[in-house]
Amino acid sequence: MNSTDVGEPTAPAPPDDAYLRAMTEATARAVASAKPLESEYGGAAADIRTSIRTTSAAIADELVALSQDLHAHPEEAFAEHRSVRAVAELLAAHGHRAEVGIGGLDTALLATSGSGTGPHLAVLAEYDALPGIGHGCGHNIICSAGVGGFLGVAPVIERLGGRISLIGTPAEEGGGGKETLARAGVFDDVDAVVMLHPFSHDLAMHPFLGRRQLEMVFHGVAAHAAAQPFMGRNALDAAVAAYQGVAALRQHIPPGDRVHGVFTDGGARPNVVPDRAAVLFYLRSADPATLRDLAARMERIAHGAAELAGCGVELRWDSRPPYLPIRHNQTLVGRWAANQQLCDRRPLAPGAVPGFLTGSTDLGNLSYRLPAIHPMIAVSAPTVALHTTDFAAAAASPAGDKAVRDGALGLALTSADYLGDARLRAAVHAEFEATGGAIDVPNYFD
Repeated sequence: MNSTDVGEPTAPAPPDDAYLRAMTEATARAVASAKPLESEYGGAAADIRTSIRTTSAAIADELVALSQDLHAHPEEAFAEHRSVRAVAELLAAHGHRAEVGIGGLDTALLATSGSGTGPHLAVLAEYDALPGIGHGCGHNIICSAGVGGFLGVAPVIERLGGRISLIGTPAEEGGGGKETLARAGVFDDVDAVVMLHPFSHDLAMHPFLGRRQLEMVFHGVAAHAAAQPFMGRNALDAAVAAYQGVAALRQHIPPGDRVHGVFTDGGARPNVVPDRAAVLFYLRSADPATLRDLAARMERIAHGAAELAGCGVELRWDSRPPYLPIRHNQTLVGRWAANQQLCDRRPLAPGAVPGFLTGSTDLGNLSYRLPAIHPMIAVSAPTVALHTTDFAAAAASPAGDKAVRDGALGLALTSADYLGDARLRAAVHAEFEATGGAIDVPNYFD
């Protein structure tokens, strides 16, 4: 073989899907036998609920059209200008002025209905898409259902008392828009938040992991790799040692924790000892305390790897705000489950679907500030994963359109239940305090 010959590429070994098939079958059996979550609270008055159902039916086609429009014109994080205009225009058509550009984010949105000093609930809307695959997380459904939740309650808000807001939160996909808005004070006078997320099953609650980002940047000493390698300090050796250290760590972390990383810099040429190398890791955990512990263990690995190779190390944490896991408010989500049964859906309690089929979301950050719900609504086959082209197709399918209609009604009724049922509202906040109350989210990992 001469210097210009290229060998035939070999194919990767295909993963064995035996575990996936077994898990899918077990999940189907668990879902079939699971009982939906129930609520002991009655919610808003019957006449108000009837009015909401009438309004929701009347605006359903407009909500589906919004969903399809967003899906056809996906925009990535912090660039959702067309999307937020479409939301503002639909709100204006129903007599609601939306303020665009709140909290220092050009594509954030706020619309409020009602007045006075009563309770204030916010329905959240996400509308950012993913690079390359568009709405592979179904944010077109999240947004349209959120708009419908707000519009369904607004005509009866004076009878309920208090206020309802729609808050458009940009850049959930890695940008942490909700945390940025929270730090800007957007949620300071909000008492609770509700939203939904499309999925492969109807779930009242599903675990979402907290997430931090860590880039380990190792600094060595460059040298000629053939003539004077002894004068170098190989930063790539340090980075590889760190990667291997993380691989060893995985055996000794909680089962639900996840650590995954990629090399972002490994040197330029083989004949030069690399004086810089870097590895970017995502850290995920189901509890803020265990995420903090995982971060500390990663730091020790980085320093150990640097010492091993005689290099320095720079730790770059969280280029965007970290995400906390979701703390679900079971009292409030019980009303969601009850309301979804009106749409012939059976939102299930945790356990029916494996908890490791999950990711991370900045809604978690809000859930440690105030009561929050983040139920999942089925739009796809059980084997379709989020962040795929298959899920993007499901988000614009008839099942996705049905999720917009059902989700909008569910969010509207659940919002009205919170605003109109003082006993329910007291229980929601009692549960929030009993599970730890508000924490100092911006400084939690300091």
